[in-house]
Formats: sequence, structure tokens, C-alpha cells
Amino acid sequence: MTNSNNELDDPIPAPKNNWSFFNGLPLFVIAISLTALFYFRRNQDPAWWIEIGFILSAAATISILIAEACDPFADAAQWVGKQLRLPSSVRGATLDAIASSMPELFTGLFFVIVALTGDKDQAQRLVDSAQGYGSTIATCAGSSIYNLILIPAACAIAVSYSRKNKPYVEIEREVVQRDGMWVVLTQVGLLVFLFQPKLDWWMGVVALAAYIIYVAHLYIATRRYQVQLADGKIEIEQSDEKASIFFGTFDIQLNGLTSTLILIFATLVAAIACYLLVDLTNQSAAKLEVSPFFVAVILTAAVSSIPDTFMSLGSARRGDDSGAVSNVFGSNIFDICVGMSIPLLACCYLNDWQPINLVGLDDETYSGVVGLRIFLFVLTAIAMSVMWFRRQITRTTGWIFVALYGLFFGYAVIGALGISSI
Repeated sequence: MTNSNNELDDPIPAPKNNWSFFNGLPLFVIAISLTALFYFRRNQDPAWWIEIGFILSAAATISILIAEACDPFADAAQWVGKQLRLPSSVRGATLDAIASSMPELFTGLFFVIVALTGDKDQAQRLVDSAQGYGSTIATCAGSSIYNLILIPAACAIAVSYSRKNKPYVEIEREVVQRDGMWVVLTQVGLLVFLFQPKLDWWMGVVALAAYIIYVAHLYIATRRYQVQLADGKIEIEQSDEKASIFFGTFDIQLNGLTSTLILIFATLVAAIACYLLVDLTNQSAAKLEVSPFFVAVILTAAVSSIPDTFMSLGSARRGDDSGAVSNVFGSNIFDICVGMSIPLLACCYLNDWQPINLVGLDDETYSGVVGLRIFLFVLTAIAMSVMWFRRQITRTTGWIFVALYGLFFGYAVIGALGISSI
């Protein structure tokens, strides 16, 4: 989530408690009440609309919980970054990316752990590892598409109505050339990854190494920034920084102790929410008698991308267009390099370091993977071409992006219904 108009400048201060802007507490109360209502009704009446109502209300509840956990985490991470004298670009690529991409990482880990829990023979473990990690792929790749298509569209549409003097999202050359290049490289790597019949542990190591190289690329900015700090050419604005918790009800003064406690507590809350999300995905797939892959590629991917959405919208609202776009880029890089590699290593470890098969015994690629490859390639190419050549996303472009995501959503529904096997 590399975030700056100029990599040597501190970013425009983010508004505290972005989620409270959307009246998170009342929405949370409504969502959890509906979830409880549908939960008790589904035990009495198995009608399909009650099941759908439970899934959607539970997903909304988990989304709000994830957003509320990631908001103070981001505040504390920003404070730590400033204490370490990191420029905004490096803070974005490391601390901020972790803040907004925790859900994808935890969700992927829980998919794998849940799939391989229990006493099973080796053959069953191979099948379950493919299904568990397949859901991880669906979540991270689906989140990648969501980030590149839907988040810029939402930002462009929002500012077109609220920012009359500049009713579009402007994309700076620096953001596209540096972060965009890494997005393209990691997306190409993901496509190569998905075309392999088997996924081995060393692939996860390669992906983690790529992220380390990305951070090393940003280290140049760190050194230049710190030299200018030492020379007094730039100054860090001293501010009374606080983190908002519980939907902005309480503000906590940030220091070494409180920042550490917030990071730990927010991580635990996010982990619990992600476990509930994995359980909801698996239960929904079983109840609706569809593949968990197709539930994960839409529902889980969208819910886990909530923090990215609000961070980008917050940046766009305050006029930081580069922050809004680079948030998308940095989060995608983290999701692919870290969010998919650590669950892969965990899956191989739990399966006695056996590779994960993406091709079944009939030599056919598992359902959903082929279609995901196609959409990932096409939608990434379209989004990056628009950003590279036009350097702006207007309201019209935003609605076109929404329509493209609608096609992707339709693909997932068709796949879930068994109409298409790709």
C-alpha cells in the first residue's frame, strides 16, 4: 500500500476512524441482529432465501468486525513507522499493507488449517489440501481482482459527486511506474503459479523473496529520506496522535506501550473474524451445495478487502488520489507475495511437505481455476492499461469497471451453479 504523492513526503494525514464515517456501530448492531434472526429461522425453516439472508447478514457482520480491527491497527502502524523514520512509501509497502491485508493472510491460513484438521489417510489429505488451498487461491486472486477493478471504481464514482473541482481520480506517473510495475510482475507470477499442475513449498519461498526484493527497492527511498531528515531539509510534523477504537467511541494516545497493545489486540480480533469468515464460507458452500472455491472467490474475497476499500476511499475523500491508487497496488503485491505464500508453506508442512495438486486424477484442472486465470489476466490488463495510458479514472470509467466486475461475479455464480466447469 505504497502511499505518497512524493516518496520523500509524509502522506496527507488520514482522517481518524474512517469506519465511523459510515456509522459503523448502528450498522454493526443491525447486521448482528439480522444474523441472529436468520440463524434461528434457518433452524426452523430451511428455505433458500433464509439461508441467503443468513449468509449476507453474517458476511456484513464479519466485514464490519474486520474493518473495526484494521482501523486502529493502521493508526498504530503509522505511529510505529514515523518513530522508525520511514518515508510514506516504505510505511505503505510494509506496515500499512499488513494493516489492510491481514484478512487475506489469516483467511488463507485458516482455510488450510481447517481443511487438514483431523485424522485422515494420505489420499484424503491430498484431496483436502487441494480444496483448502484452492479456497486460499480463490480468496487472494479474487481479492486482487476486487482491488484493481472495484476499489478504483468506487473511489472515482465517490469523488465525482463530492469533489466538483476535480471529479476524477488522478494517477501519477511515479505510482504507475514503480508500484504498477511490481503489480504487473506479481500478477504475471501469479498466473504462472496457477498454470502449474502442482504447487510445491519452494514456490512460497520464491514469492516471499520477491516481496523482500520489493521492500529492498523501497529502501533507497528510506535512505534518501533519512539523509534529508538528518540534514534538516525536511521535518516531521509533530502531532498528538491517537487511535480510535470501538467505532470512534474511545481515543487512545499512541506511545510505545499502547501501540504494541493495539497491534496485538487488533491482530487477535482480525484473526477471530477471519476464522468466522472461513467457517461461514465452508458452511455456505455445504448448505448451498456448491464448491467452496466459488464462494471464496466472491464472498470471502470481498469481505477480506473491506479494509482496503475504506482506506482508499478515505484517501480519495481527502484529495490524496495517489494514496488511494497505491493502496490498491501495495495490497495486491502483499496478498500475492505474502498472503498466498505463507498458507502454501503451512499447507505443505501439514501435509508432510507433499505438493498441492491443482490437477485431479482425470488430468483435468480443478473447477474454477481456469476461469480465474482468464479473468485475472483480462481484467488486470484492462485496469493497468487504463491507469497507464489515461492516468485518470472518471465516473464513466468507474461504472465500466463496475460492469466488468459484474461479469466476474456472474462467472462465479455460473460456476457455483455448475453451469460452467471452467
